[in-house]
Amino acid sequence: MTSLRPNAPPLRILLGPGPSECAPEVLAALARPTLGHLDPLFLSLMDEVRAGLRAAYRTENELAFPISGTGTAGMEAVLVNLLERDDAALVGVAGYFGARLAEIARRVGARVTEVRGEWGRALSPDDMRRAAGGKRFKILALVHGETSTGVVADLAAMRAVADELGALLVADCVTTLGGMPLEIDAWGVDGAYAGTQKCLAAPAGLSPVTLSARALASVAARKTPITSWYFDLALVKSYWSQDRAYHHTAPIQNIYALHEALRLLFDEGLAARWQRHARHARALWAGLTQMGLALLVPEAERLVPLTAVRVPTGIDEARVRRFLLERYSLEIGGGLGELKGRIWRIGLMGAGSKRANVELVLSALRAALAEQGWTAAADPLPAVHAAYANA
Repeated sequence: MTSLRPNAPPLRILLGPGPSECAPEVLAALARPTLGHLDPLFLSLMDEVRAGLRAAYRTENELAFPISGTGTAGMEAVLVNLLERDDAALVGVAGYFGARLAEIARRVGARVTEVRGEWGRALSPDDMRRAAGGKRFKILALVHGETSTGVVADLAAMRAVADELGALLVADCVTTLGGMPLEIDAWGVDGAYAGTQKCLAAPAGLSPVTLSARALASVAARKTPITSWYFDLALVKSYWSQDRAYHHTAPIQNIYALHEALRLLFDEGLAARWQRHARHARALWAGLTQMGLALLVPEAERLVPLTAVRVPTGIDEARVRRFLLERYSLEIGGGLGELKGRIWRIGLMGAGSKRANVELVLSALRAALAEQGWTAAADPLPAVHAAYANA
């Protein structure tokens, strides 16, 4: 007879690349009574979620709703709707998730031109222009906040390049939505997707997407059917719009949690949420630098919600992470792809972006490094205190 043990996970301090800490109110929302996915009360909640996502994305786009799936589901949904076989796609690849963008575009059947860059540096508009070589493209796609490297792209500057190429501008906003300035309409972004488990501080499992009117016109002009039934945004939209046509059974509790996370976001204020993330990130940077640790990304290109830290020579980075988990119940991330074994990734996202976590991760990291014989250049906390005093 099969039996499963009760699940009683310990309380972890989640300071990795995601998921992030959920606020108690968000966790409580998951335990609310389940409604049917066509219940009038639930449909009203859906409308509020759409309005909240428009506000978080800073857009008036008619299409803005969460896909049932993780951030990669949003990535795939946007690409399968905007691309047809033999369409040309220009994709920025300077990290793990840029490479995933390119791979999904290839699987859709697009002719992909990769714009390759150094992992840890931002691609520039001129990088994109040179790779395009004066050709026309259906989309220009890149990652706004590359979680694998801690780099933020100058998304606003890419609109002019997209216009020169006749392209729709597509952005991965998984790590930036809710955590730093993101202006979908003002920057001319045509397609964007994100995740709920990072700066929105909701559970993983939903991917907010939005498409501009220009992108929707492109979808309407397709010559071939969208290759995915589940991710056909016209069909999903018919459920999220006033048509309420059945598409799939929505993840009711996840949408409760997203609604609560959005409520908390706007109670705090979107600009205030951005500022909070920036304030704690700068304090973390000051403490890491004071310890003598090197940051991977130049400050002007640095992602606010996630910081990439170079592993000192001779240090076993996995052992450091294990020490933090076992001694402090604290999680940080290791490197991916080209940066595997070379960096740590420290996330201060959503409810986890707070001073107590900055001071804890610095003190714990100092202890973990000392356990391997590495001596910090100085106590990081005075630099942290100074950063807060000057914020």
